[in-house]
Amino acid sequence: MENNNIVIRVATAADKVYATTITDEMGSSAAARGTGIAKRTPEYIEQKIDEGKAVIAITDQNEWVGFCYIETWSHGEYVANSGLIVAPAFRKSGVAKAIKKRIFDLSKKLYPEAKIFGLTTGLAVMKINSDLGYEPVTYSELTQDEAFWAGCKSCVNYEILMSKERKNCMCTAMLYDPKDHYEPEETKQYFKENVKGFERLLRFKKWKLLRPFLKKDKPETNGGKPKSFFHHLFHL
Repeated sequence: MENNNIVIRVATAADKVYATTITDEMGSSAAARGTGIAKRTPEYIEQKIDEGKAVIAITDQNEWVGFCYIETWSHGEYVANSGLIVAPAFRKSGVAKAIKKRIFDLSKKLYPEAKIFGLTTGLAVMKINSDLGYEPVTYSELTQDEAFWAGCKSCVNYEILMSKERKNCMCTAMLYDPKDHYEPEETKQYFKENVKGFERLLRFKKWKLLRPFLKKDKPETNGGKPKSFFHHLFHL
């Protein structure tokens, strides 16, 4: 695929030169957003490239633009499209959506029977997933493979996840089941009709799940009065 001199394709061995740049940007992006991310090493990125389970976006001048890779769990029953990252200069250009579409198609080609899932803290990624046919689900519908959840240990929100017995966390779970799913136009329309509700859900989760971890000796106040539930729900 080409768009404004950007090529999005399956990564090859030559693309391993971008591995450190990719992992550095993953870390910087997560820190800037204040959200959690499972940390990956350049060697791990190189491994995914060697396995043919990664998609990369570069310009025709070989400037790195974006990246995403495939992980498999429960003996291939579940597939995750992980590590989606776009270089700052190319964000809000539609590149992230194009990368997600390419890695989604690659996942279906390599694992046609697998359930494809993702975890995200961002509304933008939720929209992209909905456009592809993903549906919001509970954590119980995801893989229960211990190796998958172990990958969350490096996330800043891991303590929250474990306190909820892996039933909830800051991320929203989304799933595409090839054997039982709505068509992309249906999930796209559903997201459009309920986007305000999803926004409130993300705010509510942030308020509800983080609240027990706030310092109790420094209560939030507003003119000497405690901030209301609705303040947290709508003004985070």
